[in-house]
Amino acid sequence: QVQLVESGGGLVQPGGSLRLSCAASESIFSLNVVGWFRQAPGKEREFVAAKRRYGSPYYADSVKGRFTISRDNVKNMVYLQMINLKPEDTAVYYCAANSRDSGVEEPHEYDYWGQGTQVTVSS
Repeated sequence: QVQLVESGGGLVQPGGSLRLSCAASESIFSLNVVGWFRQAPGKEREFVAAKRRYGSPYYADSVKGRFTISRDNVKNMVYLQMINLKPEDTAVYYCAANSRDSGVEEPHEYDYWGQGTQVTVSS
């Protein structure tokens, strides 16, 4: 059972930047997909970004060009660099992962989840 712990959330002004981190309890090299989702109050959890062990990352259209996902297989970390943040980016952000060969954009395709970290974009 892989444990995931997010950090790095907080309050930021529109146009600002944040980097979220996700620490895994064991080697993430064994994990096929790592991803980030977010959930705003009253809304369903939505896909943000994902990266397989190999290959190009995937991004939701709403964050393309502003968010960057990366994985450090040595440090067992997953990162989400966010720039030019907007109020509509406000949500709880979750790190997720799985070991299976599956899709990347649906929550049910992931086996492991972190507890979430709050990101608030407001002036």
